Amino acid sequence: MNQWDELQQAARSGRVSRREFMRRAAALGVATSLASGVLAKAGYAQTPVKGGTLRVGIAGGSTTDSLDITTYTDTVMINVSTSIWDGLVEVDDKNQIQPELLETLEPNADATEWVCNVRKGVTFSNGKTLDADDIVYSLNLHRGEGSKSGAAGPMKPIKDVVKMSGNQVKIVLEAPDADLPYVLSDYHVLVVPNGFTDWANPVGTGGYKLEAFEPGVRAVLSNRGGYWKEGRCNLDAVEFSVINDDAARMQALMAGEVDVSHRVVVSLIDQINAAGSYEIVQAAAGYHFNLPMLVDKAPYTNNDVRLALKYAINRQKVVELMFGKYARVGNDHPIPESDPFHNNELPQREYDPEKAAFHARKAGLGVSDVILSASDAAFNGAIDMSVLFQATAAAAGINVTVRREPGDGFWDNVWLKAPFMTSYWGGRPAATQMLATAYQSTAPWNDTHWNDAGFDKLLADAKATTDQAKRKTYIWEMQRMLHEEGGAIIPLFKDWLDVHDSKVKGHTPHGMFDLCNGRIAQKAWIEA
Repeated sequence: MNQWDELQQAARSGRVSRREFMRRAAALGVATSLASGVLAKAGYAQTPVKGGTLRVGIAGGSTTDSLDITTYTDTVMINVSTSIWDGLVEVDDKNQIQPELLETLEPNADATEWVCNVRKGVTFSNGKTLDADDIVYSLNLHRGEGSKSGAAGPMKPIKDVVKMSGNQVKIVLEAPDADLPYVLSDYHVLVVPNGFTDWANPVGTGGYKLEAFEPGVRAVLSNRGGYWKEGRCNLDAVEFSVINDDAARMQALMAGEVDVSHRVVVSLIDQINAAGSYEIVQAAAGYHFNLPMLVDKAPYTNNDVRLALKYAINRQKVVELMFGKYARVGNDHPIPESDPFHNNELPQREYDPEKAAFHARKAGLGVSDVILSASDAAFNGAIDMSVLFQATAAAAGINVTVRREPGDGFWDNVWLKAPFMTSYWGGRPAATQMLATAYQSTAPWNDTHWNDAGFDKLLADAKATTDQAKRKTYIWEMQRMLHEEGGAIIPLFKDWLDVHDSKVKGHTPHGMFDLCNGRIAQKAWIEA
């Protein structure tokens, strides 16, 4: 019997405490999710403890951040917002829709109309009772011509939102969409009071109220009491400290300055485990790094240029050298292997300097044409990956200039503007939602400016049918189109990697986003 078997036996017989079990499991290199599963089977129930302050060291903040829910682009504001406001529905850790402020969503026969019942007995922090008017107003914040909301693209098919009674609304669509509940789970789609515009003084139904907010620096929240979700929001207070530098963030954790962090640097995992008082939270996901090229900007209008760069990156080497077992090679489309609609018949694109050189010559690519705007604000390792790409492209005779961009303001000043850049997507729970958010021609967040009428038609057809075989053919073809002609180089899918002090509980893996799918303040508590 090895040490792990002995430890499991001790848990089953009750000879070891939860804390000691997790500490020893971490020292043996056992994933937190596996260790937690063993404890659950052994009958170690986790009962939330009230009180305490959770200190979160978090990346993804900028001085340009705003509390306006339509503007969020990264982790800090996602986590702050879900502490103050609630959504319509929530995606659980099994990728299933769970009711939030909408208790039920019932479609008609062809999924063109959805009748939704508003949860009763919920109040905003200003004392107002939630009703249908609040839902209608909140949905309409992301609709209409010129909307810049990150949810505007997926929500564009909504033709109307109708109040049916004080606690019921009807969502009317331009075309059928069986995945509408997943669209409504978007982290921008949060509920504010009818007519609300004072974003500097947020009013929400969430468990916390805002005490202090310094964009790009910190956010402080306090528990307002009486939260309607049973078992959630157990902390007295939450302090989010923005620490964008990866090494500094891990140092703050190890020094005891913060209790929770994320985007763990892979090279530091052994050191964190060896310390014995921290737990890694790992989740395979649709989280992927990408290098978007604007297909309507020279030289990326030419698909031979796009193919040259796709063949010029050694994705296997990137995974091996930078992320190891915590990442998987990508294939230039955004649907992960874990998704039931992943196209597993597409040939895996390999590093091929000869093919890269062929397409570069065919396109007449000049020596100074390719400028890659890179920043670790996009993901930790973005600069290193860009430099590695620069080297492998050079072997194909392609000169890539890496332009290092500042992290502060990156999402406002560089993303969606630079012709070729580093970026990432957290993935979405439904394949159609991911494709609509990032590749539909009308989507505000279409960061390659991909515009193909045939693609848009396939997307509409996929959303309109509940026939899974038909849906598969549509989604597979969209992946093929992006693989062969799209403007995104997607070299890899990476696991979410969070870390917390062992006294923190309730922080569990989630495939959608890190830090409990952006709900760390709702779900975590501190063990006395």
